Amino acid sequence: MQKIKNKKGSALAYALVIMVCVTMILTSMITYVVSQLKFSQNRAEREEALDVAEAGVYWYRWYLAHEVAGKTAQQVNAFWQGGTALGVATPYEKDYTTADGGEAIGHYKITAQKPDNGSTIVKVTSIGWTLKAPGTRRTVQVRFRRPSWSEYAVLANDVMRFGEGTEVYGKIHSNQGIRFDGVIHNVISSSVSKYDDPDHGGGDEFGVHTHVNAPPSTGVNNNVRPNEEPPNAVPDRSDVFMAGRQFPTPTISFTGVTSDLSFMKTEAQSGSGEYFDNSKQGRQIILKADGTYDVYTVYSYNSYNSITAYVGTKHSDGGGGTCNNTLVSSGPNAQCKDKTTGSRCYCAHESYDIPNSGVIFVENNVWLEGTLNEKKVTIVAANLNGGAESNVFVGNNNILYTNLDGKDILGVIAQNNVEVMEKSQDVLTLDGAFIAKDGRVGRANYGSSDHRSSITLNGSMATNLRYGFAWTNGYSDWGYDTRNLNFDNNLLYYPPPYFPTGTQYSIDLWKEL
Repeated sequence: MQKIKNKKGSALAYALVIMVCVTMILTSMITYVVSQLKFSQNRAEREEALDVAEAGVYWYRWYLAHEVAGKTAQQVNAFWQGGTALGVATPYEKDYTTADGGEAIGHYKITAQKPDNGSTIVKVTSIGWTLKAPGTRRTVQVRFRRPSWSEYAVLANDVMRFGEGTEVYGKIHSNQGIRFDGVIHNVISSSVSKYDDPDHGGGDEFGVHTHVNAPPSTGVNNNVRPNEEPPNAVPDRSDVFMAGRQFPTPTISFTGVTSDLSFMKTEAQSGSGEYFDNSKQGRQIILKADGTYDVYTVYSYNSYNSITAYVGTKHSDGGGGTCNNTLVSSGPNAQCKDKTTGSRCYCAHESYDIPNSGVIFVENNVWLEGTLNEKKVTIVAANLNGGAESNVFVGNNNILYTNLDGKDILGVIAQNNVEVMEKSQDVLTLDGAFIAKDGRVGRANYGSSDHRSSITLNGSMATNLRYGFAWTNGYSDWGYDTRNLNFDNNLLYYPPPYFPTGTQYSIDLWKEL
């Protein structure tokens, strides 16, 4: 009997051990299942919180579209500086509702960093959460910007032709038709669906078309191309248009730049730069790597657009008196002599600090050269008082950046032409973004005896009329033999101060904090 009782006690112990093990396993399984359920629920809430945060971003984009769409640069600037923009002074909060606009299911809080002077970039931070789990929050930061004209390697308001051998990495757009016979790595667009190319006879061709023979053939055929004529389907020519071609697209208004020029003048006069009046024939501006620039008042210039005399008020080398200068040879280091006495004088000039993120506005012509170093500035030549439109003359010397990483940004805007002078450098380099509002970026036809080696433009250009640095009579070329157009990618994110832009804000950077 004792043995039987001992066996019953052992069985009870075994049963207890088994029950404990089963309980531990069940408890672990239940704990795991519960934790997984909580994890899934938390993950769902986190995803919903991210959706709410993004909804805040897109609501702010909608808000900006209603506040600034169609407004001038001055009006957009007034909106940001007026103190009424939501989210700038204090965070803006709003409920996130169901699709029918009924029940609130979440909430977002928006803060916005307004643009710096002359910039188009707005940073918006949106924190979102659901009402079920207010402690689970996600934060999204985006960068809005209004696309600048400097984003185009070439922007035009005229019929354009790009010859064989041309290779372009930036965007190209024209409000008229484009014939492109090179290779472009970015989007090329036109505002017309078709046009009659004035460079050859025949009928209408697509708004953007090519005369490059389709592979496996090579070379260019200058006759009208049937495959590039509507109503045929637009052929896939990825050998030429590597990112595709688009037409028709909305036009970009060159006329609207007038209001931008007026705003720049106001900014220059009110402390965001320097203003120069319409004295004499204009100003020569020489940019210097030490962060300053010299300004000479131009008394006269010749048919080559070269300066022939400066206005001088400095004392002569011998001291005493003032000088009424005439120029013996061109350039600011030329000898100047008093018209009456013949004594030598200095050519008068003034020096200023280059206004960083500012504008230099001249109500007359500008002769520009020099070197920029860690400065962002826009230089404008525009006569807004009426009379002859102003030009920017370049080519006497190079216009160069010291740094190629976005620290140096130069915008050049001419009311009429950005003109390369006849006596320009044989090898000429121009760094910057250039706009010819009513004229063209280019160089005049100085005849068959005029030959230059190469011109390189590192940046972008916008031209109202068809641009060009060389001419041809069908047998030989005159002007610059080699023309290099290199798009500066820094202009995509760092447009020159006060440069013309579109009015719609787009998102160009998204990240979760």
